[in-house]
Amino acid sequence: MSQESSIDVTIQHHLDTKGLFCPEPVMMLHNVINDAALGDCVEVLATDPSTQRDFLRFCSFLGQEMLVSEEIDGIYRFVIRKASEED
Repeated sequence: MSQESSIDVTIQHHLDTKGLFCPEPVMMLHNVINDAALGDCVEVLATDPSTQRDFLRFCSFLGQEMLVSEEIDGIYRFVIRKASEED
């Protein structure tokens, strides 16, 4: 799973979840998204392969926008834009 990583975005929040396993990365992302302003972008680094599936579902379910999803040398990098407020 890879999307174009050369898009021009400003990252407001960085989240390092390397070494953590499900469900911790999703729970940590949820907290950051809750605190972020609409339009803010969150960069997440992870090593758990299940984050590819989990973060895609997170975005779909909560109405957030996955801008980048890539893997380089076992490190998964995601950029997620807060596109909606959560209830």
